[in-house]
Amino acid sequence: MPDPDAPLPSGGPAGPLDSTEESELTEGAAESALVETAPEAGGEPPALPEPEESAPTPAPRPAAPRPTFKISTFIIVFLGLLGLLMLIETSTRNAIACSLGTYSVAPASPSCSPGSGPLYYLIGFQSQHLLATMAIAGAIEMLVTAFAYNYTTDWVKQAKVAKWSGAFRKVQMAAVRSGKKDKIAALRPFQERITRLSSEVTIAQFKGMAITYFMLILMYTWVGLVIANASYSQQTISLGGGSLHLMAPVLSGLPIPWWFLIFSLYTIPFSLAFRRVLKHFWVQRYARQHHVQPVAPAPAATGGSA
Repeated sequence: MPDPDAPLPSGGPAGPLDSTEESELTEGAAESALVETAPEAGGEPPALPEPEESAPTPAPRPAAPRPTFKISTFIIVFLGLLGLLMLIETSTRNAIACSLGTYSVAPASPSCSPGSGPLYYLIGFQSQHLLATMAIAGAIEMLVTAFAYNYTTDWVKQAKVAKWSGAFRKVQMAAVRSGKKDKIAALRPFQERITRLSSEVTIAQFKGMAITYFMLILMYTWVGLVIANASYSQQTISLGGGSLHLMAPVLSGLPIPWWFLIFSLYTIPFSLAFRRVLKHFWVQRYARQHHVQPVAPAPAATGGSA
């Protein structure tokens, strides 16, 4: 039996209760979880019923932001798909290259419709100087691709990711050799971050590669059509005491003509020069915008005392 002198739940003074009031308090205590009851003698206090927790209402998730339309992304994707189509469809490849112009005077059996296009008008030279035409075409091709790579590539981010990846591989190999699973597990967040950054750099390189892919197919096709539509005497160039026919194969039995090899040799130095120069200017502009002072390379340690 509860102690009659215990204070009431309301905090009022204790007093004699009649049977009606006692029954009402007892029923109220049984129905309400907020009413405290006195502990029984020699036992633990009764456990109070826990209030039922209502399930929290999930907050509405914000709508995903709509991707913004970028004309540069559209052009890159369009040129990449067009380059793939040109690689598969010979007629499409030749039609686009012929629109740039391949000759000014129609030959006997032309592969393009008669007429001079804009590129042939600028650097065609009436097919009289095919080596100069190939050199300028290779410079234009490599200049466009160098601008594309410079526009789509963050050189600072690429250098940082390469440096972080090299440092992380050393730490990861040390953790694997130690055989401790806790060390390997602790490196997982860093590995995920480096993987994400590496994928971003790779995607940026693919964007520049799409433009490069299109320009390679277009310019090689155009140069080949210009040479194919030239006369035999124009296709033959003099080299000192000898001569070389540009449409002749480099080796008998191989489908690689001399003009393909010469044009490829033209593009290599232009590619190296343009990309190095544009990268240099990009880094200089980044340093000015972010107020970064270039650090001179430290002199090599010579050892010994002066």
